[in-house]
Amino acid sequence: MPITLLEAKETCQDKLTQYVIDEFRKSALLDMLPFDNNVKPDGSTSMLYAYNRTTTQPTAGVRAINAEYVAQEAKTTRYTTEMKILGGSFEIDRAIINNQKGVIDHVTYQLNEKIKATRALFHDLFINGDNATNSNEFDGLNKAITNSATEIVPTAAINLSTSANITTNAPVLLDTIRKLMSELSATPDVMLLNSQMYAVFQSIMDRAGMVTSKENFGTEVFKWGDTAVMKMGDKPGTSDPIIPTVNGETSIYFAKLGMDAVHAISPTQMINTYLPNMNETGAVKKGEVELISAMVMKNQFSAGAIRKIRIA
Repeated sequence: MPITLLEAKETCQDKLTQYVIDEFRKSALLDMLPFDNNVKPDGSTSMLYAYNRTTTQPTAGVRAINAEYVAQEAKTTRYTTEMKILGGSFEIDRAIINNQKGVIDHVTYQLNEKIKATRALFHDLFINGDNATNSNEFDGLNKAITNSATEIVPTAAINLSTSANITTNAPVLLDTIRKLMSELSATPDVMLLNSQMYAVFQSIMDRAGMVTSKENFGTEVFKWGDTAVMKMGDKPGTSDPIIPTVNGETSIYFAKLGMDAVHAISPTQMINTYLPNMNETGAVKKGEVELISAMVMKNQFSAGAIRKIRIA
């Protein structure tokens, strides 16, 4: 059975783990993603996950009396992915842990910062991961969508680089989004953008007079219809956006979340925390945070992207 981070928290008795899960839930994407947390169907545990991705949609038709339907089958392609271990460690001298507590709890601070970086790394791999380039990564949406039927590359860039261009060309982007959605198997749950594109899209909604409901998952997220619009932020430890702007142009990604669409995989214990042990010898104490997971796309038509959107 798939599980969400909220459900994982509710079944956990450990207060620290509950706290850490809540910190990961500050990512709207991680909060919404279903996790298949029993990787093999027979119930055993493995880092490998094999699945079939629907690559050709089924059709239907009409037939005459005493005639047969024209046979056509939905087609799938077999894929395998492997869970990857995301996280990091930190070290603090025991003298600081024991004696500098007035302004900041150094262990909690470092733990929170490491969780924040791990969230950003998951976001980065969710979009940009490429196992062929780095065997420690899982494949992300960009690799799965590129050169597919759900990738829209306009002949000319959609120019939203100035306020005047937003006013003029906002309908072009909205029309293109509708076109992409018509190619998808269902209404996407998430629209993923970089921070600049997020601001531009808010301006487009203002001009269109569209009412957007705002929700708080730790960062600002608003809804356009049934689709949550999310900033993906920066790569961990940098100011480089996860969804890049190259030569002034960026992309928007869309995904339907679900066990038959885009989802995550994990072992039963998906998040692990190791705090400094003050009972052990050694002056420098180490803490670690790990998220063991990967992204899976079960249906080629559950995700898509629009390229060549000029915002700078």
